[in-house]
Amino acid sequence: MVDAVSIIAVALLVAAVVGTLLPLVPGGLLSLSGLYLYWWHSGFAEPGTITLAVLTFLGVLTLVAEFFGGSIAARAGGASWLTTTVATVVAVVLMIVTGPLGLLVGLFGTVFAIEYVRGRDAANSTRSALYATGGLLASTAIQALLTATILFAFVISVFLF
Repeated sequence: MVDAVSIIAVALLVAAVVGTLLPLVPGGLLSLSGLYLYWWHSGFAEPGTITLAVLTFLGVLTLVAEFFGGSIAARAGGASWLTTTVATVVAVVLMIVTGPLGLLVGLFGTVFAIEYVRGRDAANSTRSALYATGGLLASTAIQALLTATILFAFVISVFLF
């Protein structure tokens, strides 16, 4: 028999997968919340220790991708820390005002503008902006894959074995 806490735990895991596709929804945190809620409810018995450790690692990896994926990509493209910080703030504000398109345009435009002012090199500025925007999109895809993996591994380990 499935109880309410189990349903809530699975709902958190499903929300994590959906949430990774929405800006500012912490998919990794939702995954870890669902995982540990169920673990607590089971009397710290399910999932097993190794499964819990692996899924926790994947959840933390998801958080790292969520919080630092775009910044790491921007840095790889040559953008400064100042640029990535300002671009993040501008992108979040524009996302709130205009939605996901504002996030992408704001990130690309801000990285390009600041890097162009810093170096007067349109090619390098474009490269940095493309890296930052591509990194954000890649980070979202990685988060979706990781949270889906956590969900499926949890369901298999807890409900099928």
